[in-house]
Amino acid sequence: MDAVIYNARLVDADIDSEGAVFCRDGIICSVHMGSFRRRSDAEKLAAVVGIPRGNFIDAEGLALMPSFVDMHAHFRYPGQTQKEDIDSALAAAENGGFGTLVLMPNTNPVVSSSSLAKSIMKECSEKSRATVFQTVSITKDFGGTDTSAIDDLSRDEFPVISEDGHDVASAAVMLEAMEKAGKKGIVVACHCEDVELAKAARPFRQAALRLMADNGIPAGIFDEIPGSVPESVVSEIDGNLSRANSLLALAEDAATERNLEIGALAHCHVHICHCSTKTSMDAVRNAKARGIDCSVEVTPHHLSLVGTEEPNIRALVNPPLRSVEDRRALIEALRDGTADCIGTDHAPHTMEDKAAGSPGFTGLETAFAACHTVLCAEEGFSLSRLSELMSANPAAILGLKSGRLRPGFAASFSLVDTREEWIVRAAEFKSKGKSTPLEGKKLVGRVKRMIYC
Repeated sequence: MDAVIYNARLVDADIDSEGAVFCRDGIICSVHMGSFRRRSDAEKLAAVVGIPRGNFIDAEGLALMPSFVDMHAHFRYPGQTQKEDIDSALAAAENGGFGTLVLMPNTNPVVSSSSLAKSIMKECSEKSRATVFQTVSITKDFGGTDTSAIDDLSRDEFPVISEDGHDVASAAVMLEAMEKAGKKGIVVACHCEDVELAKAARPFRQAALRLMADNGIPAGIFDEIPGSVPESVVSEIDGNLSRANSLLALAEDAATERNLEIGALAHCHVHICHCSTKTSMDAVRNAKARGIDCSVEVTPHHLSLVGTEEPNIRALVNPPLRSVEDRRALIEALRDGTADCIGTDHAPHTMEDKAAGSPGFTGLETAFAACHTVLCAEEGFSLSRLSELMSANPAAILGLKSGRLRPGFAASFSLVDTREEWIVRAAEFKSKGKSTPLEGKKLVGRVKRMIYC
């Protein structure tokens, strides 16, 4: 289909200008800067370009950006459709402006074969024009030993593999996997978490959850604790969670260093998932300075929230929400280029699962607005820089010809109102997951629609 999008503010990693975009059969044909506010203006230009009978779309002066690319999402399919299914996940992705998504393999069963991954991607392609990559687990069924599934993978179909949800315990097994992946040009996305330290943290989180349950404090609702709960109980809950979070920070930092060094030895691109601490980000910065092939993502929730005090200390997620210092380090890493991209870590749960302590938040539908609020409205980032973080850079990591407003690139767009202020209401989400610590918060900037040409 031929299409002309006019009366737009064109924004990508390199552009921020009024203009129009011409597309044919899903590909951008040409990009024109200038004032094309009326359809007649666009029609005159279209005749010159050679698309005189296209579908003319008025962007109404809003920001037209390359659709967003999420390196890290959980669709919960197969086996966990009470949390999310393909239809609800794709609807949430479209509502959030995401045209490309990388899905994690921690489903039921674990996605440990190319055949299962292909069937998931096929089902997604039949229901949406979004590009979906299903990762295959690094080890079979997360068993930590068998890496044979990597032998069947090609970079074109499987640009990323991951063990997300936990790390590969054995450094030797991780080295074997990274050597295989490195030879194929496949990125290894690492959930950096030392397994033994994570195990040591578990009793403290469980103790906090028991206290919360005994005192009628649900883990999935992030309101202030009722005044009827004794202060000593609140202090004990927070103390247990603080201890767990400290151990999980150490677990992340130790595993980040390990995985970067293994990647260097294996000549494999290591992608650090949901980096949340200053120490881990410093490790990535040092690795890049040494020429190690790596990239790193930051989540909207780690950018938006501090988790060292009430009520967000009870907002359970892995890795946990961190300190003021950690949050500041993540923002500065995005500013100076150490951090490469935003990854939502969209992890929907039922409210019953959240109340019982399941870690993770629903994130696809608030990701742009949360990042725009923190980075652009509060921290002075340009919209072009945000586009780079949410589109151009993750697309480049995946080896895709998308994420920029350039001829020959994918004609998949997010239309954004950067001025709209709105209140997050999870009940309005397309996702089945309704748990977000952003509930009731005012955000600035909203995705109005997606456009596929």
